[in-house]
Amino acid sequence: MMTGLVSLVGAGCAAGLLTVLGSERLAECDAVVYDDLIDQDILALASHAELIYMGKRSGHVSARQEDICETLVSLAREGLTVVRLKGGDPFVFGRGGEEMLALAGEGIPCAEVPGISSALAVPAEAGIPLTHRALRR
Repeated sequence: MMTGLVSLVGAGCAAGLLTVLGSERLAECDAVVYDDLIDQDILALASHAELIYMGKRSGHVSARQEDICETLVSLAREGLTVVRLKGGDPFVFGRGGEEMLALAGEGIPCAEVPGISSALAVPAEAGIPLTHRALRR
């Protein structure tokens, strides 16, 4: 049985915040399983790959987490290099831990490529430092 590789890639919260490693994984992959809130410019980096939408959004028909995990396992068992593209960071409200455990349970190699979380990016965009040493007099 062939086994591919799945990378859990955080897309950041805006197209310009995708990491270099994230863009490299997208350029090399055979398939992308992506969420809501993924910028079309990021998806264009994987225009050569099979694009599979499996998003979740409150108030809309959403993919079940079990279905997402099964899709990742199935694609990897076909020997494909897969990117699971998630908004923000895979491990910050992204259920990346559940997906990584499901893949590990099936013996499928999985790597995490952190994304820039909105918890960091939004304050930076607004010019608000998350840490700042006050001047002492």
